[in-house]
Amino acid sequence: MYDLGDTVEMKKPHACQTNAWKIIRMGMDIKIKCLNCGQIVMMPRREFDKKMKKVIAKHDSIN
Repeated sequence: MYDLGDTVEMKKPHACQTNAWKIIRMGMDIKIKCLNCGQIVMMPRREFDKKMKKVIAKHDSIN
């Protein structure tokens, strides 16, 4: 599905006309950052699941 650091595409474009967002915080709420203008939005996980379209790029974690 999605994880911290992943780049996701949302269903509706942001005011700056991009759909690409990076997940910067996960928990009960999801915090995402617009990759075009840098605005940060926080929303409940349930709302995020409804508004997310797909994962564009997975974050490469080195353990």
